[in-house]
Amino acid sequence: MKASLLLALVCTAVLAAGARADSPREPEALVQKVQEYAQKATAMAKSAFSMVQESEAAQQARRWLSDKADLAKQRLVWLKEKLAELWKQMPAA
Repeated sequence: MKASLLLALVCTAVLAAGARADSPREPEALVQKVQEYAQKATAMAKSAFSMVQESEAAQQARRWLSDKADLAKQRLVWLKEKLAELWKQMPAA
């Protein structure tokens, strides 16, 4: 998916550069504009992928915390039961 998105962005950059070229007879200007648009497109794609990766990492962290919170609640219930049992076993002073 990354490659296809990058290819689409590069093609868009080429078309945009062609549309904005001062004249079709200036290949250096066209090449320079294509390079500029390709660099911008690459930077935007990297930024988008970075946000997606950060989002996925955040989702994994939330799932992990949720799982661990449930486990912690179970452990607290178990500990409460054990303390209640110990409390019942203690002789009255």
